[in-house]
Amino acid sequence: MEVNLRPPRHPVEPRAIRWWTTQALAWVLPPVLLPALLAALIAPARPWLLAAALLVAVPGLGYALCMPRRRYRIHRWEVTDDAVYASSGWLWHRWRVAPMSRIQTVDTVRGPLQQVFGLSGVKVTTASAAGSIRIQGLDRHLAADLVEHLTARAQTVPGDAT
Repeated sequence: MEVNLRPPRHPVEPRAIRWWTTQALAWVLPPVLLPALLAALIAPARPWLLAAALLVAVPGLGYALCMPRRRYRIHRWEVTDDAVYASSGWLWHRWRVAPMSRIQTVDTVRGPLQQVFGLSGVKVTTASAAGSIRIQGLDRHLAADLVEHLTARAQTVPGDAT
């Protein structure tokens, strides 16, 4: 049997951009706001504290604005009769392919922010030392259908996934 390896075709949900942006801001804002708040309260240290806030804010804002869009362009997924494909990352790109015969478990993952944006992730655990395949930023209904499909498909493939 010949396998045609190629990049996955399906993009994640466009709402994932807002989800990733919100996550980035949740990490960037506290280290910016703390020195800014202290600068408002401690006048003698104000210049240094504002400089510290600015030093964190500029790259943090760049990260929060650029990373989600870049990540959206890279994150792709696809399920065929033979395998699960996923590409992810934004600085380091990762492309994973898992044959159906290697799938051990399939899970839906939904954190609090994902729930706010109506998103879910799918985690496909395989018999691989490289770990599981994660498809993040899917519509929650699509993720549930995908988990159901993968579970049913993996059961029809002969082998013990080891």
